[in-house]
Amino acid sequence: MKEINLFKILKRHDIILIDNDEWIRGAVSMFFENEGVPIVALETAEEGLKEVTKKKYSIIIADYRLPGIDGLTFFKKIQNDQQQALKIMISAYGNEALIRESKAFGVHAFIEKPFTTDTIESTILKLIKKGLLPDTGI
Repeated sequence: MKEINLFKILKRHDIILIDNDEWIRGAVSMFFENEGVPIVALETAEEGLKEVTKKKYSIIIADYRLPGIDGLTFFKKIQNDQQQALKIMISAYGNEALIRESKAFGVHAFIEKPFTTDTIESTILKLIKKGLLPDTGI
């Protein structure tokens, strides 16, 4: 099986992260940017809703617990406009009901906090291998 260069693939895609934790936004942004992959990192779902009206994103990562609109509601609201995107929910409050409901609104993966950048990398890679990210060249 051919080795997949994740970051080479991701350089061709737009990624957005929504998390109210400044440390997480900074760490995840640094992780992608150090590999030459641009990412938009926002604090609230409301900011995210404004951003996703401007363009289509390939990968959308959102925390569940956000001030104002929560991550699940955010994914519900963008379900029709961002159908092609890989959607990943992160949360320290995951349970089976939340995971099931997330999947019903198009979320492809659920990452539990605390997590590492390796977790994000392996989750995205797994979704790419399933063929869920178009235009990967693999």
